[in-house]
Amino acid sequence: MKKNNNSFGLLFVMLLVIGGGLFVYFSSMFERNAPTVSINLSEYWNLKKPLEIKLEDASGIKSYKVILKSAKEEKTLEYEQLLTPEKSLTLTVKPPRSAYTMKEKKINIIIEAQDTSKWNFLSGNSVKKVYKFKIDKKRPQVNIVSNSYKISRGGSALVIFRINDENLDEFYIEGNNKKRFIPQPFYKDGYYISLLAWPVKDDSFKGTVIVKDKAGNISKEHIPLYLKQKKYRVSKIKISDRFLKGKIADLAEEFAETQGVTEPLEQFKIINEDVRKKNEDLIHKLTSKVRSDKVNDFKINRMYPLKNAKVVAHFGDHRKYYYDGEKVSESYHLGLDLASNSMASIRPQNGGEVMFSDYNGLYGNMPMLYHGLGLYTIYGHCSSIKVNTGDITTKREVIANTGKSGYAMGDHLHFGVLVQGIEVRPQEWMDKQWIKLNITDVIRNAKKIINRN
Repeated sequence: MKKNNNSFGLLFVMLLVIGGGLFVYFSSMFERNAPTVSINLSEYWNLKKPLEIKLEDASGIKSYKVILKSAKEEKTLEYEQLLTPEKSLTLTVKPPRSAYTMKEKKINIIIEAQDTSKWNFLSGNSVKKVYKFKIDKKRPQVNIVSNSYKISRGGSALVIFRINDENLDEFYIEGNNKKRFIPQPFYKDGYYISLLAWPVKDDSFKGTVIVKDKAGNISKEHIPLYLKQKKYRVSKIKISDRFLKGKIADLAEEFAETQGVTEPLEQFKIINEDVRKKNEDLIHKLTSKVRSDKVNDFKINRMYPLKNAKVVAHFGDHRKYYYDGEKVSESYHLGLDLASNSMASIRPQNGGEVMFSDYNGLYGNMPMLYHGLGLYTIYGHCSSIKVNTGDITTKREVIANTGKSGYAMGDHLHFGVLVQGIEVRPQEWMDKQWIKLNITDVIRNAKKIINRN
Protein backbone atom coordinates (compact mmCIF):
# COMPACT_ATOMS: atom_id res chain seq x y z
CA MET A 1 0.00 0.00 0.00
CA LYS A 2 2.86 2.33 0.85
CA LYS A 3 4.53 1.53 -2.44
CA ASN A 4 1.40 2.48 -4.32
CA ASN A 5 1.20 5.80 -2.43
CA ASN A 6 4.83 6.60 -3.31
CA SER A 7 4.20 5.81 -6.99
CA PHE A 8 1.12 7.94 -6.98
CA GLY A 9 3.03 10.85 -5.36
CA LEU A 10 5.87 10.56 -7.84
CA LEU A 11 3.42 10.55 -10.73
CA PHE A 12 1.69 13.60 -9.28
CA VAL A 13 4.98 15.48 -9.01
CA MET A 14 5.91 14.54 -12.56
CA LEU A 15 2.53 15.71 -13.84
CA LEU A 16 2.92 18.90 -11.84
CA VAL A 17 6.38 19.53 -13.34
CA ILE A 18 5.18 18.77 -16.86
CA GLY A 19 2.11 20.93 -16.39
CA GLY A 20 4.23 23.75 -15.02
CA GLY A 21 6.61 23.40 -17.91
CA LEU A 22 3.78 23.48 -20.42
CA PHE A 23 2.31 26.52 -18.66
CA VAL A 24 5.64 28.35 -18.82
CA TYR A 25 6.16 27.33 -22.44
CA PHE A 26 2.75 28.36 -23.72
CA SER A 27 1.77 31.16 -21.35
CA SER A 28 1.90 34.72 -22.69
CA MET A 29 3.47 35.69 -19.37
CA PHE A 30 6.58 33.78 -20.42
CA GLU A 31 6.76 34.81 -24.09
CA ARG A 32 10.31 34.59 -25.37
CA ASN A 33 10.43 37.14 -28.19
CA ALA A 34 12.45 40.29 -27.72
CA PRO A 35 10.78 43.64 -28.52
CA THR A 36 10.92 44.70 -32.18
CA VAL A 37 12.36 48.07 -33.19
CA SER A 38 11.86 50.07 -36.39
CA ILE A 39 13.00 53.56 -37.34
CA ASN A 40 11.97 56.00 -40.08
CA LEU A 41 15.48 56.71 -41.41
CA SER A 42 17.89 54.30 -43.04
CA GLU A 43 21.35 55.72 -43.67
CA TYR A 44 21.32 59.53 -43.62
CA TRP A 45 20.17 62.10 -41.06
CA ASN A 46 20.16 65.89 -41.32
CA LEU A 47 19.83 66.36 -37.53
CA LYS A 48 16.67 68.38 -38.17
CA LYS A 49 13.99 65.82 -38.83
CA PRO A 50 12.93 63.96 -35.64
CA LEU A 51 13.51 60.24 -35.41
CA GLU A 52 10.29 58.22 -35.54
CA ILE A 53 10.93 55.04 -33.55
CA LYS A 54 8.38 52.26 -33.16
CA LEU A 55 8.63 49.64 -30.39
CA GLU A 56 6.38 46.58 -30.27
CA ASP A 57 6.12 43.58 -27.95
CA ALA A 58 3.42 41.00 -27.23
CA SER A 59 3.84 41.18 -23.43
CA GLY A 60 4.32 44.96 -23.33
CA ILE A 61 7.26 47.38 -23.23
CA LYS A 62 8.24 48.35 -19.69
CA SER A 63 11.31 50.49 -20.40
CA TYR A 64 13.32 51.97 -23.25
CA LYS A 65 16.35 54.15 -23.89
CA VAL A 66 17.58 56.05 -26.96
CA ILE A 67 21.26 57.01 -27.03
CA LEU A 68 23.21 59.17 -29.49
CA LYS A 69 26.84 58.12 -29.68
CA SER A 70 29.52 59.99 -31.61
CA ALA A 71 33.28 59.87 -31.58
CA LYS A 72 33.33 62.56 -28.88
CA GLU A 73 30.27 61.98 -26.74
CA GLU A 74 27.44 59.71 -25.70
CA LYS A 75 24.12 61.38 -24.94
CA THR A 76 20.80 59.92 -23.82
CA LEU A 77 18.02 61.39 -25.93
CA GLU A 78 15.09 59.47 -24.41
CA TYR A 79 14.63 57.24 -21.36
CA GLU A 80 11.50 56.02 -19.65
CA GLN A 81 10.33 53.37 -17.19
CA LEU A 82 6.65 52.87 -17.99
CA LEU A 83 4.22 52.58 -15.10
CA THR A 84 1.75 50.94 -17.48
CA PRO A 85 3.43 48.71 -20.08
CA GLU A 86 2.51 49.32 -23.73
CA LYS A 87 2.40 46.69 -26.46
CA SER A 88 3.09 49.34 -29.11
CA LEU A 89 4.92 52.63 -28.72
CA THR A 90 5.79 55.33 -31.25
CA LEU A 91 8.50 57.72 -30.13
CA THR A 92 9.25 61.07 -31.70
CA VAL A 93 12.84 61.79 -30.74
CA LYS A 94 14.09 65.27 -31.49
CA PRO A 95 17.77 65.93 -32.23
CA PRO A 96 19.80 67.32 -29.30
CA ARG A 97 20.18 71.08 -28.98
CA SER A 98 23.85 70.72 -29.79
CA ALA A 99 23.04 69.20 -33.18
CA TYR A 100 23.46 72.50 -35.03
CA THR A 101 27.12 72.75 -34.02
CA MET A 102 27.88 69.04 -34.32
CA LYS A 103 30.71 68.49 -36.80
CA GLU A 104 30.77 64.69 -36.82
CA LYS A 105 29.99 63.05 -40.15
CA LYS A 106 28.96 59.73 -38.60
CA ILE A 107 26.99 58.84 -35.47
CA ASN A 108 25.28 55.83 -33.94
CA ILE A 109 21.77 55.75 -32.52
CA ILE A 110 21.45 53.00 -29.91
CA ILE A 111 17.96 51.84 -28.97
CA GLU A 112 17.39 49.58 -25.96
CA ALA A 113 14.07 48.17 -24.79
CA GLN A 114 12.86 45.69 -22.13
CA ASP A 115 9.54 43.86 -21.99
CA THR A 116 7.39 42.57 -19.10
CA SER A 117 7.77 38.86 -19.88
CA LYS A 118 8.64 36.49 -17.00
CA TRP A 119 11.08 34.64 -19.26
CA ASN A 120 14.80 34.53 -18.43
CA PHE A 121 14.12 33.86 -14.76
CA LEU A 122 11.58 36.68 -14.54
CA SER A 123 13.97 39.26 -16.03
CA GLY A 124 12.15 39.37 -19.40
CA ASN A 125 13.42 39.88 -22.93
CA SER A 126 15.54 42.79 -24.04
CA VAL A 127 16.78 44.20 -27.32
CA LYS A 128 19.63 46.49 -28.29
CA LYS A 129 19.73 47.91 -31.81
CA VAL A 130 22.51 50.07 -33.25
CA TYR A 131 21.70 52.28 -36.24
CA LYS A 132 24.57 53.98 -38.08
CA PHE A 133 23.89 57.33 -39.71
CA LYS A 134 25.83 59.60 -42.02
CA ILE A 135 25.24 63.21 -41.04
CA ASP A 136 24.34 65.63 -43.84
CA LYS A 137 23.07 69.05 -42.78
CA LYS A 138 23.79 70.83 -46.06
CA ARG A 139 20.97 71.58 -48.48
CA PRO A 140 21.50 70.71 -52.16
CA GLN A 141 22.67 73.51 -54.43
CA VAL A 142 20.42 74.30 -57.38
CA ASN A 143 20.95 77.07 -59.95
CA ILE A 144 18.91 78.02 -62.99
CA VAL A 145 21.31 78.21 -65.95
CA SER A 146 18.96 79.26 -68.75
CA ASN A 147 15.24 79.35 -69.42
CA SER A 148 12.61 80.69 -71.81
CA TYR A 149 11.81 84.33 -71.13
CA LYS A 150 8.08 83.76 -70.92
CA ILE A 151 5.33 81.20 -70.92
CA SER A 152 1.79 81.74 -72.19
CA ARG A 153 -1.35 80.29 -70.74
CA GLY A 154 -1.79 77.01 -72.56
CA GLY A 155 1.81 77.19 -73.76
CA SER A 156 5.26 75.70 -73.25
CA ALA A 157 8.67 76.78 -71.97
CA LEU A 158 12.14 75.31 -71.47
CA VAL A 159 14.48 75.37 -68.46
CA ILE A 160 18.04 74.15 -67.89
CA PHE A 161 19.50 74.01 -64.38
CA ARG A 162 22.38 72.63 -62.35
CA ILE A 163 22.30 70.50 -59.19
CA ASN A 164 25.21 69.87 -56.83
CA ASP A 165 24.85 67.42 -53.93
CA GLU A 166 26.90 64.36 -53.03
CA ASN A 167 23.89 62.57 -51.51
CA LEU A 168 21.29 63.46 -54.15
CA ASP A 169 18.03 61.54 -53.82
CA GLU A 170 15.33 62.98 -56.12
CA PHE A 171 14.55 66.12 -58.08
CA TYR A 172 11.73 67.38 -60.27
CA ILE A 173 9.97 70.54 -61.35
CA GLU A 174 6.67 71.20 -59.64
CA GLY A 175 4.05 72.94 -61.72
CA ASN A 176 0.38 73.63 -61.08
CA ASN A 177 -1.70 71.23 -59.00
CA LYS A 178 1.44 69.38 -57.81
CA LYS A 179 2.19 68.27 -61.37
CA ARG A 180 5.74 66.94 -61.62
CA PHE A 181 7.84 67.55 -64.72
CA ILE A 182 10.74 65.09 -64.82
CA PRO A 183 14.01 66.56 -66.16
CA GLN A 184 16.60 64.69 -68.19
CA PRO A 185 20.40 64.89 -67.84
CA PHE A 186 21.80 67.58 -70.15
CA TYR A 187 25.15 68.04 -71.91
CA LYS A 188 27.51 67.67 -68.89
CA ASP A 189 27.26 65.98 -65.51
CA GLY A 190 25.13 67.83 -62.97
CA TYR A 191 23.02 69.69 -65.55
CA TYR A 192 19.38 68.96 -66.41
CA ILE A 193 16.81 70.04 -68.97
CA SER A 194 13.02 69.99 -69.08
CA LEU A 195 10.06 71.35 -70.99
CA LEU A 196 7.24 72.90 -68.96
CA ALA A 197 3.55 73.40 -69.69
CA TRP A 198 0.95 75.86 -68.40
CA PRO A 199 -2.44 74.07 -68.52
CA VAL A 200 -5.00 76.05 -70.49
CA LYS A 201 -7.60 75.61 -67.76
CA ASP A 202 -5.43 77.33 -65.12
CA ASP A 203 -5.46 81.09 -64.60
CA SER A 204 -1.82 81.28 -63.46
CA PHE A 205 1.37 79.24 -63.45
CA LYS A 206 4.38 78.68 -61.24
CA GLY A 207 7.32 76.37 -61.90
CA THR A 208 9.72 75.42 -59.10
CA VAL A 209 12.77 73.15 -59.18
CA ILE A 210 12.67 70.95 -56.08
CA VAL A 211 15.73 68.95 -55.02
CA LYS A 212 15.93 66.51 -52.10
CA ASP A 213 18.93 64.65 -50.74
CA LYS A 214 19.02 61.34 -48.90
CA ALA A 215 19.19 63.07 -45.53
CA GLY A 216 15.92 64.93 -46.14
CA ASN A 217 17.40 68.35 -46.93
CA ILE A 218 15.34 70.23 -49.53
CA SER A 219 16.15 73.12 -51.85
CA LYS A 220 13.65 75.00 -54.01
CA GLU A 221 14.39 77.37 -56.89
CA HIS A 222 11.67 79.35 -58.67
CA ILE A 223 11.94 79.46 -62.46
CA PRO A 224 11.77 83.17 -63.46
CA LEU A 225 9.21 83.07 -66.26
CA TYR A 226 7.20 86.05 -67.40
CA LEU A 227 3.56 84.95 -67.46
CA LYS A 228 1.63 86.00 -70.54
CA GLN A 229 -2.12 85.73 -70.22
CA LYS A 230 -3.98 84.55 -73.26
CA LYS A 231 -7.73 84.48 -73.70
CA TYR A 232 -9.42 81.52 -75.29
CA ARG A 233 -12.78 81.33 -76.96
CA VAL A 234 -15.90 80.27 -75.09
CA SER A 235 -18.37 78.70 -77.52
CA LYS A 236 -22.07 78.21 -76.82
CA ILE A 237 -23.24 75.29 -78.92
CA LYS A 238 -26.90 74.42 -79.42
CA ILE A 239 -27.60 70.71 -79.65
CA SER A 240 -30.22 69.67 -82.19
CA ASP A 241 -32.40 66.58 -82.22
CA ARG A 242 -30.94 65.73 -85.60
CA PHE A 243 -27.46 65.67 -84.07
CA LEU A 244 -28.61 63.52 -81.15
CA LYS A 245 -30.42 61.02 -83.38
CA GLY A 246 -27.58 60.96 -85.89
CA LYS A 247 -23.96 61.15 -84.77
CA ILE A 248 -24.64 60.59 -81.05
CA ALA A 249 -26.90 57.61 -81.70
CA ASP A 250 -24.20 56.05 -83.88
CA LEU A 251 -21.51 56.60 -81.24
CA ALA A 252 -23.78 55.31 -78.47
CA GLU A 253 -23.89 51.91 -80.17
CA GLU A 254 -20.11 51.76 -80.04
CA PHE A 255 -19.20 52.57 -76.42
CA ALA A 256 -19.69 50.31 -73.43
CA GLU A 257 -20.57 53.31 -71.27
CA THR A 258 -23.76 53.99 -73.26
CA GLN A 259 -25.05 50.44 -73.54
CA GLY A 260 -28.56 50.27 -72.12
CA VAL A 261 -28.95 54.08 -72.17
CA THR A 262 -31.83 55.05 -74.45
CA GLU A 263 -32.35 58.75 -73.68
CA PRO A 264 -30.44 60.71 -76.41
CA LEU A 265 -29.45 63.63 -74.19
CA GLU A 266 -28.07 61.30 -71.54
CA GLN A 267 -26.15 59.45 -74.25
CA PHE A 268 -24.57 62.73 -75.34
CA LYS A 269 -23.62 63.67 -71.79
CA ILE A 270 -21.97 60.29 -71.16
CA ILE A 271 -20.06 60.44 -74.45
CA ASN A 272 -18.95 64.05 -74.04
CA GLU A 273 -17.83 63.60 -70.42
CA ASP A 274 -17.23 59.98 -69.37
CA VAL A 275 -15.99 58.57 -72.67
CA ARG A 276 -13.94 61.71 -73.34
CA LYS A 277 -12.28 61.42 -69.92
CA LYS A 278 -11.42 57.77 -70.54
CA ASN A 279 -9.86 58.63 -73.91
CA GLU A 280 -7.96 61.61 -72.52
CA ASP A 281 -6.74 59.61 -69.51
CA LEU A 282 -5.12 57.16 -71.93
CA ILE A 283 -3.46 60.02 -73.81
CA HIS A 284 -2.21 61.62 -70.60
CA LYS A 285 -0.83 58.32 -69.31
CA LEU A 286 1.09 57.58 -72.51
CA THR A 287 2.44 61.11 -72.92
CA SER A 288 3.61 61.47 -69.30
CA LYS A 289 6.61 59.19 -69.86
CA VAL A 290 10.08 60.74 -70.10
CA ARG A 291 13.35 59.04 -71.00
CA SER A 292 16.30 59.11 -68.60
CA ASP A 293 19.12 59.29 -71.18
CA LYS A 294 21.32 62.36 -71.53
CA VAL A 295 20.19 65.11 -73.93
CA ASN A 296 23.02 66.94 -75.71
CA ASP A 297 20.72 68.99 -77.94
CA PHE A 298 17.09 69.19 -78.97
CA LYS A 299 16.43 70.14 -82.55
CA ILE A 300 12.81 70.35 -83.62
CA ASN A 301 11.33 71.57 -86.88
CA ARG A 302 8.20 73.69 -87.05
CA MET A 303 5.20 71.42 -86.99
CA TYR A 304 2.78 71.52 -89.89
CA PRO A 305 1.51 68.00 -90.60
CA LEU A 306 -1.11 68.82 -93.25
CA LYS A 307 -0.27 70.65 -96.47
CA ASN A 308 -2.44 73.64 -97.47
CA ALA A 309 -4.69 73.06 -94.46
CA LYS A 310 -7.28 75.42 -93.06
CA VAL A 311 -7.88 75.81 -89.33
CA VAL A 312 -11.47 74.78 -88.63
CA ALA A 313 -11.33 74.65 -84.79
CA HIS A 314 -8.90 76.28 -82.38
CA PHE A 315 -6.98 75.02 -79.35
CA GLY A 316 -8.36 75.89 -75.92
CA ASP A 317 -11.93 76.45 -77.08
CA HIS A 318 -14.19 76.07 -74.02
CA ARG A 319 -17.33 74.50 -75.41
CA LYS A 320 -20.62 74.76 -73.54
CA TYR A 321 -23.51 72.72 -74.88
CA TYR A 322 -27.17 73.78 -74.61
CA TYR A 323 -30.42 71.98 -75.33
CA ASP A 324 -33.72 73.89 -75.27
CA GLY A 325 -31.92 76.82 -73.65
CA GLU A 326 -30.42 74.81 -70.77
CA LYS A 327 -26.74 73.95 -70.37
CA VAL A 328 -26.30 70.18 -70.43
CA SER A 329 -22.53 69.61 -70.69
CA GLU A 330 -19.16 71.21 -71.43
CA SER A 331 -15.66 70.33 -72.59
CA TYR A 332 -12.37 71.83 -73.77
CA HIS A 333 -11.01 71.38 -77.28
CA LEU A 334 -7.37 70.58 -76.61
CA GLY A 335 -6.00 70.43 -80.12
CA LEU A 336 -6.03 72.24 -83.45
CA ASP A 337 -8.42 71.00 -86.13
CA LEU A 338 -7.01 71.21 -89.65
CA ALA A 339 -8.80 70.38 -92.90
CA SER A 340 -7.72 70.17 -96.54
CA ASN A 341 -8.69 67.45 -99.02
CA SER A 342 -10.64 64.36 -98.07
CA MET A 343 -8.35 61.59 -96.82
CA ALA A 344 -5.32 63.87 -97.14
CA SER A 345 -1.85 62.57 -96.33
CA ILE A 346 -0.55 63.44 -92.86
CA ARG A 347 3.19 64.18 -93.04
CA PRO A 348 4.72 65.36 -89.72
CA GLN A 349 7.72 67.66 -90.14
CA ASN A 350 9.53 65.74 -87.38
CA GLY A 351 10.29 62.07 -87.10
CA GLY A 352 9.63 60.17 -83.91
CA GLU A 353 8.76 56.92 -82.22
CA VAL A 354 5.20 55.66 -82.63
CA MET A 355 3.90 55.25 -79.07
CA PHE A 356 0.30 54.41 -79.99
CA SER A 357 -1.40 53.46 -83.22
CA ASP A 358 -4.97 52.36 -82.66
CA TYR A 359 -8.56 53.47 -82.15
CA ASN A 360 -9.13 55.78 -79.17
CA GLY A 361 -12.82 56.48 -78.78
CA LEU A 362 -13.75 60.08 -79.55
CA TYR A 363 -10.35 60.61 -81.18
CA GLY A 364 -11.00 57.77 -83.63
CA ASN A 365 -7.97 56.24 -85.34
CA MET A 366 -5.10 58.01 -83.61
CA PRO A 367 -1.35 57.59 -84.10
CA MET A 368 0.90 59.19 -81.46
CA LEU A 369 4.55 60.20 -81.94
CA TYR A 370 7.26 60.85 -79.36
CA HIS A 371 9.85 63.47 -80.35
CA GLY A 372 12.02 63.45 -77.21
CA LEU A 373 12.24 65.65 -74.10
CA GLY A 374 8.69 64.74 -73.09
CA LEU A 375 7.19 66.20 -76.29
CA TYR A 376 4.43 64.22 -78.03
CA THR A 377 2.07 64.79 -80.96
CA ILE A 378 -1.27 63.07 -81.66
CA TYR A 379 -3.26 62.83 -84.89
CA GLY A 380 -6.98 62.16 -84.40
CA HIS A 381 -9.96 61.11 -86.59
CA CYS A 382 -7.78 59.40 -89.19
CA SER A 383 -9.40 57.28 -91.91
CA SER A 384 -6.36 55.00 -92.01
CA ILE A 385 -3.05 54.62 -90.19
CA LYS A 386 0.19 53.74 -92.00
CA VAL A 387 2.44 53.07 -88.98
CA ASN A 388 2.50 50.64 -86.07
CA THR A 389 3.36 51.04 -82.40
CA GLY A 390 7.13 50.84 -81.99
CA ASP A 391 7.95 52.14 -85.48
CA ILE A 392 10.49 54.93 -85.91
CA THR A 393 9.24 57.49 -88.43
CA THR A 394 11.26 59.96 -90.48
CA LYS A 395 10.64 63.57 -91.38
CA ARG A 396 7.66 64.04 -93.75
CA GLU A 397 6.84 60.33 -93.78
CA VAL A 398 3.13 59.65 -94.34
CA ILE A 399 1.84 58.24 -91.06
CA ALA A 400 -1.93 58.38 -91.72
CA ASN A 401 -4.74 59.96 -93.73
CA THR A 402 -7.33 62.41 -92.49
CA GLY A 403 -10.87 61.20 -91.91
CA LYS A 404 -13.90 61.42 -89.65
CA SER A 405 -13.48 58.43 -87.33
CA GLY A 406 -14.56 58.92 -83.73
CA TYR A 407 -16.37 62.12 -82.73
CA ALA A 408 -15.94 64.03 -85.99
CA MET A 409 -18.64 65.56 -88.19
CA GLY A 410 -16.45 65.94 -91.27
CA ASP A 411 -13.09 64.91 -92.70
CA HIS A 412 -10.31 66.70 -90.80
CA LEU A 413 -7.24 66.21 -88.59
CA HIS A 414 -7.26 66.80 -84.84
CA PHE A 415 -3.63 67.79 -84.22
CA GLY A 416 -2.56 67.74 -80.59
CA VAL A 417 0.76 68.58 -78.91
CA LEU A 418 1.51 67.48 -75.34
CA VAL A 419 4.35 68.14 -72.91
CA GLN A 420 4.64 65.43 -70.25
CA GLY A 421 0.94 64.69 -70.30
CA ILE A 422 -0.35 68.28 -70.64
CA GLU A 423 -1.91 69.59 -73.84
CA VAL A 424 -0.24 72.76 -75.14
CA ARG A 425 -0.85 75.21 -77.98
CA PRO A 426 0.14 73.60 -81.29
CA GLN A 427 0.50 77.09 -82.78
CA GLU A 428 3.69 77.67 -80.76
CA TRP A 429 5.31 74.54 -82.18
CA MET A 430 4.18 75.57 -85.67
CA ASP A 431 6.05 78.88 -85.31
CA LYS A 432 9.70 78.82 -86.40
CA GLN A 433 10.49 82.04 -84.53
CA TRP A 434 8.91 80.78 -81.31
CA ILE A 435 11.00 77.60 -81.47
CA LYS A 436 14.16 79.64 -82.00
CA LEU A 437 13.54 81.99 -79.07
CA ASN A 438 12.17 79.45 -76.59
CA ILE A 439 14.07 76.26 -77.45
CA THR A 440 17.10 76.72 -79.71
CA ASP A 441 18.43 79.96 -78.17
CA VAL A 442 17.87 78.73 -74.59
CA ILE A 443 19.93 75.60 -75.26
CA ARG A 444 22.66 77.53 -77.08
CA ASN A 445 22.89 80.06 -74.24
CA ALA A 446 23.05 77.30 -71.61
CA LYS A 447 25.92 75.56 -73.41
CA LYS A 448 27.93 78.79 -73.49
CA ILE A 449 27.48 79.24 -69.74
CA ILE A 450 28.31 75.60 -68.99
CA ASN A 451 31.44 75.69 -71.13
CA ARG A 452 32.72 78.75 -69.25
CA ASN A 453 32.38 77.02 -65.87
